[in-house]
Amino acid sequence: MHHPGYEPHRRSPSRFPLLLAAALLVLLAGGAAFIFFINSDRAEHAYPGNTAPEEQQPGSESEKKPPAPFWPESPLIPRPEQVKGIYVNVFEQPVTGPFFSDLLELIDNTELNAIVVDLKDDRGRLTYPRTMVPWAESAGAPDHFISDPAGFMATLAERGIYPIARIVAFKDPVIATQMPQLAALNGRGEPWRYGADYWLDPYNKDAWKYVVALAREAAELGFREIQFDYVRFPSDGDLSDIHYPAEDGSPYPEVIAAFLRYARASLAEYEVELSVDVFGLVTSDPGDQGIGQHLESLAATVDLVCPMIYPSHYGAGNLGLPDPERAPYDTVYLSLRDAQARLEQAGLEAQLRPWLQAFTINHFYGAAEVRAQIQAAEDLGIEEFLLWNNGNYYSAAALRPAPK
Repeated sequence: MHHPGYEPHRRSPSRFPLLLAAALLVLLAGGAAFIFFINSDRAEHAYPGNTAPEEQQPGSESEKKPPAPFWPESPLIPRPEQVKGIYVNVFEQPVTGPFFSDLLELIDNTELNAIVVDLKDDRGRLTYPRTMVPWAESAGAPDHFISDPAGFMATLAERGIYPIARIVAFKDPVIATQMPQLAALNGRGEPWRYGADYWLDPYNKDAWKYVVALAREAAELGFREIQFDYVRFPSDGDLSDIHYPAEDGSPYPEVIAAFLRYARASLAEYEVELSVDVFGLVTSDPGDQGIGQHLESLAATVDLVCPMIYPSHYGAGNLGLPDPERAPYDTVYLSLRDAQARLEQAGLEAQLRPWLQAFTINHFYGAAEVRAQIQAAEDLGIEEFLLWNNGNYYSAAALRPAPK
């Protein structure tokens, strides 16, 4: 299960000239060494995702707060008491166009108060044009979907809209192909693929550092919540041919939880919230779905768990329902009820904030179906939600008016 339709960088006979030239060479070499030292220090300490494991271990004290980045400092936007947001697909339409203005107006006029926006998508692209993470820059990951990040954040601040940075973790065709030493491999030693999908090796600590370096950059941009997606092992393709070069024998759920602990420690100085997207069935499956997503293990490491409870993604008989897609209320209610019971039994305080379906696959999903899902969450005391529509089409009729 995944978000649907989302398929988300020098001769002279005289001694004096000889001595002078030598002195100049020393000065030039020293200056170059100084510049290299400064840049190396910046890359290693400010953005840990560019050093070898023996040079810097995850969570080490050498991870310093990044220096002032390329963009002006962004305003910090307060977190709403209850986050109610939508996914904004900046790959579909530019944030400078009329579609974005329409979305802002929708948020202004309804109970919505937040947006989830990609900073790194499942194609490995960064949505902003300049990055201080050298691996991303050298791989050509930056793009111009959000050409003015500071201006974008300022627009949100003016309207009091809370931004959440979506960062796809281990699904990354850009880095997996440009830096195969970080990738999951096939039996021939090439980056493993399923169609156009390539994956980083979740066991690889340098892959961790790369993803978290981007999360730190998001925090520098002013995002107060980092939401990791695809924080898991692959679920589709020829999994019998996949090899993880950095595998150390740890079970998948332990690997994913360890990555999230590392991310949390690395982001602690920014005081951001950390959330994670998970398959909807993770709420009811006591196992890990074979991908490393075990509810209690995840909830012990993050502030919020965001299960993708899209009824269209549930099969007949799931949750005891003959056709979950035609039962939006029941599908969401039963899934969240199971998750609540498990977290309470485990004594875990992570918050549940579901992703809900605002798109049509087989059965039409209009305002009534979307509202039914929101109501199911509210009936369990869960006031926060996120809506997903890959085309940015959201109905005001499914939402309450903006509070007075």
